Amino acid sequence: MPAARDPVTAYVALGANLGDAPAAVRGAMQALHDAPGTRVSARSSLYRTAPIDAGGPDYVNAVVQLSTRLPAPGLLDLLQKIERAAGRERPYHHAPRTLDLDLLLYGDARIDSPRLTVPHPRMGGRAFVLRPLAEIDASLVAPEALAAVAEQRIERMR
Repeated sequence: MPAARDPVTAYVALGANLGDAPAAVRGAMQALHDAPGTRVSARSSLYRTAPIDAGGPDYVNAVVQLSTRLPAPGLLDLLQKIERAAGRERPYHHAPRTLDLDLLLYGDARIDSPRLTVPHPRMGGRAFVLRPLAEIDASLVAPEALAAVAEQRIERMR
């Protein structure tokens, strides 16, 4: 029997702006926690944000910290499976969505493949990623990065 893979700390951004977006984000958090080999070890608050480079209703966003034994491509497969189960369709780039899950960080790995880039290439320019990420692990977000996105509309939901 092969040895178990050591757990890796990963961070995933969650977002939705169709249907019951808060329920979709919370449901995805639970699905990640319940997946074999993966546990949610921290979760941010939910945030309401304006769409960036897209139209449609406001998004509900959050970030979770995971402890996972899945390799990065396997974690990406899990994220896409959860998206599909939530009815995710990809009719066009930046289309409104029932659920969007993005792998932000996977340990200290640097991955650049046609299917996956880690760290996520656009995370540094998005308040909807940086604010919730800083909430659960401030050491990962420089104050200058937060200052650079301060003009983007984002509010913590109650």
